[in-house]
Amino acid sequence: MGYLVYFNVVRADEVVRSPYNARQDNYAKYITRGTIYDRNMEVLAETVKAEDGSEARVYPYGDLYSHVVGYNVHGKAGLESTLNFDLLTSNAFILDKIKADFADEKQPGDSAVTTLDTSLQQAAYNALGSFNGAVVAIEPSTGKILAWVSKPSFDPNQVSAQWEGLNSDENSVLINRVSNGSYAPGSTFKLVTTLEYMRENPDTYGNYTYDCSGVIDYNGVSIACYNNTAHGHEDLGNSVAYSCNTSFSNIGLSLNQDRFQKTAEELLFEKKLPGGFGNTVSHTGITAAASDGDKMMTAMGQGKVQVSPYHMALITAAIANGGELMTPYLLDYTQNNGGSVVEKKMPKSYGALMTAAEASQLKEYMKQVVDYGTASNLGRGGYDVAGKTGTAEYSDEMEKNHSWFVGFSNMDNPDLVVSVVIEKSDGAGRATDVAGAVFDQYYNQ
Repeated sequence: MGYLVYFNVVRADEVVRSPYNARQDNYAKYITRGTIYDRNMEVLAETVKAEDGSEARVYPYGDLYSHVVGYNVHGKAGLESTLNFDLLTSNAFILDKIKADFADEKQPGDSAVTTLDTSLQQAAYNALGSFNGAVVAIEPSTGKILAWVSKPSFDPNQVSAQWEGLNSDENSVLINRVSNGSYAPGSTFKLVTTLEYMRENPDTYGNYTYDCSGVIDYNGVSIACYNNTAHGHEDLGNSVAYSCNTSFSNIGLSLNQDRFQKTAEELLFEKKLPGGFGNTVSHTGITAAASDGDKMMTAMGQGKVQVSPYHMALITAAIANGGELMTPYLLDYTQNNGGSVVEKKMPKSYGALMTAAEASQLKEYMKQVVDYGTASNLGRGGYDVAGKTGTAEYSDEMEKNHSWFVGFSNMDNPDLVVSVVIEKSDGAGRATDVAGAVFDQYYNQ
């Protein structure tokens, strides 16, 4: 009896709203599926009724929103899945319901107004060009997700006709690379390493120095900086700004691996991420028995470290927001057929991933990356940017790599966090250029 009370009070709504609850689809027999909008009321998905009474789900933007909005045939994906209950619920005015009943028509389902911004979505999509990869943009102060692009994409209007081909596509076109892509983060992970070094050396990290000759050799392990560049005498800030592999390998050798793993877990590694997007769990591979080579590789974001672009966006959002992570969300509010708000989503804190002082110091280091370091091509559009670049090798050949960037705009009161990965860029594509296009659109639209 106690469990029945608990279930009805605590669990019932969760179970009813679960996308795995097949009973929801019964609602489609008497409710017309609601519309999905972006934040400016641009239609992203709607149900169109033909003269013969048949219904079709239409996606006006084609493949622009394919992974985040999803599809409604052969199962469901994206928002079509997570918002299934809301879209098949009718809070229409009572007179409209009575009228529909007398006419033997379906009730109009509620609509969902998302946080997505089509102009930013288009800018990110265009900037990725022909490359595969992912872009996600988040307001760090609220958790609102403004853009979510995954390539390769597909046309949700054609899913039914192309289903077999989509499932067998060698590029894994159906994979949502923002939340389910799993990549070596490269030098973007150096933010995690830097935080751990600061925590282990709270009084002396500001005195850290290292002389970079372009290569470090330690116990038979040799690691080089990008293009074997010798960065010379560096402090911790310059090690971040120039993304010095040898300096971070040196730092990695000094870290307590148990404490390093604990910090990584506090930054959501080995955990389900907030937001409810079914993300791939990120891993570090850090163990107390790690070899010297493992320690050096992990510290610079290679080795066994695997992470999603969404996860790196959350770490960056926490840094931008003074250490506190706001729970990310895509649904702003639902409304009935008359435009009245049914339920409004409010920003909610997930919790602190680090202290405000730690976040402030990391922000300063990230600003140096843009001021004179590896992302100095950014922040030239009348706004300032702080960030971290990354080049993640995906084969034994040095020139085979993914390009990464994570960062935010407006140091004093951060406006927008952007996380980008370009698969197999191999030097032909730069994640900083993609992020720059999104920032430019945000401030100049």
